[in-house]
Amino acid sequence: MEFSTTTSASLHTLKTQALAVGVFQDGVLSPAAEALDQASKGAIRAIAKAEFDATPGAILTLHAPVGIAAERVILLGLGAQERLPAATLARAHEALAAYCVRAGVGHAVSTLCALPCADADVADCARTAAQSVSAAAYRYDTTFSKPKPAAKLRAFVLHLGRGQAARARVGLDQGAAIGAGMNLARLLGDLPPNVCTPTYLGNTARSLAKQFKTLKAEVLDQKKIEALKMGSFLSVARGSAEPPAFIVLRHTPAGAAARKAAPIVLVGKGITFDAGGISLKPGPGMDEMKFDMCGAASVLGTMRAVAELNLPREIIGIVPSCENLPSGTANKPGDIVTSMSGRTIEILNTDAEGRLILCDALTYAERFKPAAVIDVATLTGACVIALGHVNSGLFTQDEALATDLLAAGRRALDPAWRMPLDDAYQDLLKSNFADMANIGGRPAGSVTAACFLSRFTGKYPWAHLDIAGTAWHEGKQKGATGRPVPLLVSYLLGQCPAQAPAAA
Repeated sequence: MEFSTTTSASLHTLKTQALAVGVFQDGVLSPAAEALDQASKGAIRAIAKAEFDATPGAILTLHAPVGIAAERVILLGLGAQERLPAATLARAHEALAAYCVRAGVGHAVSTLCALPCADADVADCARTAAQSVSAAAYRYDTTFSKPKPAAKLRAFVLHLGRGQAARARVGLDQGAAIGAGMNLARLLGDLPPNVCTPTYLGNTARSLAKQFKTLKAEVLDQKKIEALKMGSFLSVARGSAEPPAFIVLRHTPAGAAARKAAPIVLVGKGITFDAGGISLKPGPGMDEMKFDMCGAASVLGTMRAVAELNLPREIIGIVPSCENLPSGTANKPGDIVTSMSGRTIEILNTDAEGRLILCDALTYAERFKPAAVIDVATLTGACVIALGHVNSGLFTQDEALATDLLAAGRRALDPAWRMPLDDAYQDLLKSNFADMANIGGRPAGSVTAACFLSRFTGKYPWAHLDIAGTAWHEGKQKGATGRPVPLLVSYLLGQCPAQAPAAA
């Protein structure tokens, strides 16, 4: 996909297959729509008043309008004129991109980013536009006998006012990288579990390292994992014939100054299929447990974006990956395992396996002396009950890290909601036979899961993102979303001053 900008004063002379302009409710035209209305001798306003309600996300296509060089003029609804939020612009660009893909449009121009936005600058708007277009072009066809036709959209142009192009170019580059990272995460999530195995994830990391010179991949096999004494991780892996993989993907930018700051570590849960183990899940919907590696997928997608943007900060992605299946060698309720930290864990429910692999990865992260560690996991159904499919759950006791992550989510339109992590919840993890139990019962299930992880993070600032409700869609739209790649990249951009987006 080619993203570019133009500041052409004669909007009506632009040759393109689709020229998008904004319309507010009550028939109020944006400046770009006004310019086209004058060129068409009032046709735009007349149609907008008669046939278009301009609610956010609404779209109306005008073919071959008189006096305008574009093949189509696309009217995009922007809601009330009084306040134009970034979320409305993003929704409009999503509608535009979806239409272009549906209609086989190859070249499109949008005028929306030139509009003043209430809570974002032109770079933010350009970033979400490029991200929306990239997402719309995604096609899953890997396992079809006849691949679906690829999207024809190849060029997307932002029409801007004077002085906006430089900032918009920054946003477009960031959005393109985020979109590519999201689409990688979506592909990994959508692949069937007999294809996307721990070995496959390891090979994906190796492929990324070949593609981007700043990345270096290391994939530890079972013997090396055993040598590290990751007894908790290995206890989950032993229930499957598929070998586990412990993946370390490192972005090391050039220059001593870029490497001076302590690295930021991302840890992604990589359960490539979760049947629940001996604590077997119900059959209906179990196919969706191929998405239990979406934390790992989002970390790999984020690392791809980091490398494409060549962020001037060392970033490390860690992915512990295995399957969780019932077998004669699988964990049993009542088993006690020893984690890499040396602490023992009583396994009361084998379906609470994500925390068992993450705890060893969080201990492993200590060796990097990180500035911060963020783990990402489809960890608990309880988080879906609490937050639904809108917000990811954010758990941390570090106020600065919480502030930065929440702001990054708002800026990226990939929101998170802070959940409690009070010490009082830790009592629910007490065990009569080990240092801790792996579950705390039904009450506050997502909180006690985070409390469990927190016990392995005492040597660095840490946050946990529970993405069980945001990592994939269900039903007819079933498929991975690529979240929270936008949030993570937005956060990392903010930790790199030369790359940081302007405050909204």
